[in-house]
Amino acid sequence: MITFGMITPMVAVIVLIIALLIFGPGKLPEVGKAMSKGVKNFKREMNTVDAEIVSEEKNTDEKEKKEE
Repeated sequence: MITFGMITPMVAVIVLIIALLIFGPGKLPEVGKAMSKGVKNFKREMNTVDAEIVSEEKNTDEKEKKEE
């Protein structure tokens, strides 16, 4: 059975084996750290963008109320 969007344990094992073959056991921790930093930066930037959008929506709502 194929499930899209879900990582099954078998898929995780296959990905880990492929990563070990490509990067080797010595480089794998470095790759993991780099990926972790990238994900953290991405999440932080997404939160910043979300906050800006909410702020802009709030400002727009306030301007509309003043015009009424």
